[in-house]
Amino acid sequence: MITDNETNFLWLADSLPKKFPDFYKRFEKLLQENKVEFNLLPNTKDIWAVDYMPVQINKTNFVQFIYNPDYLRSDKWQKSISDTGAICKPINIKPTKSEIIIDGGNVICSSDKVIMCEKVFIENPRYNRKELIAMLESLFEVDEIIFIPTYPKDEFGHADGIIRFIDSQTVLINESSPKDSKHEIEFGKLLRSILRKKNLSYHELAYNPFNNKSDLQANGTYINYLQMKEIVFVPVYGMKEDEIAVKATEEFFAGYKIESIDCNEIANEGGVLNCISWNILQ
Repeated sequence: MITDNETNFLWLADSLPKKFPDFYKRFEKLLQENKVEFNLLPNTKDIWAVDYMPVQINKTNFVQFIYNPDYLRSDKWQKSISDTGAICKPINIKPTKSEIIIDGGNVICSSDKVIMCEKVFIENPRYNRKELIAMLESLFEVDEIIFIPTYPKDEFGHADGIIRFIDSQTVLINESSPKDSKHEIEFGKLLRSILRKKNLSYHELAYNPFNNKSDLQANGTYINYLQMKEIVFVPVYGMKEDEIAVKATEEFFAGYKIESIDCNEIANEGGVLNCISWNILQ
């Protein structure tokens, strides 16, 4: 699969500058200063581009999954679901279509592996587990899919708020905290156990969501960074952990340009930089 560190073009939803103009101006300026090529996706209805856009398998092959997550199935939220056909056609993307329901934020990949939260099985009851895994391995063209538990209280079930690849054998995860609940402690133990069984090394990245007023908010989540070729954009929030997260990212991604940007506005709505980004290899 195409990995984040191979991507050289960034698409953002055209709804982003409309809904979050101040954030967009700051981000646009930062992208321009770093000579990152980017453009706006047309006809979008929300800002979370990674979730509804196709997954890139190789330079010419994209897979479009069904974007109809359970948290958007009420009448109130159905109108927020973007028509991916109306987005892809004007930008000349012709993806392979799948009937499997998946959010792109739940697809974390290296060149030969994918990590996903178990929620994918809940959202696709028409397939048995073995059948679904075989279908996904074929579509992703990978050797292995590693399934991890869904984070407690996370209604989205996205892996990109939990784990990211540094390389094919090493991942980043959120650090544990004395403030973790019993369920969060159990989750952390199970996640680390799975990684050890899969022979994946892991490092921990700063994590402080404990001042958020709701479980929806993503403020204090640093692992939802945007990685592209030779550069990583790290979200910051005006917390003491900001400096820790940026320094750690500099160590984990030696040789990359590391930039930070205040993401409180979008994090208040439940996502951060990876969530708003559809970065591809052109």
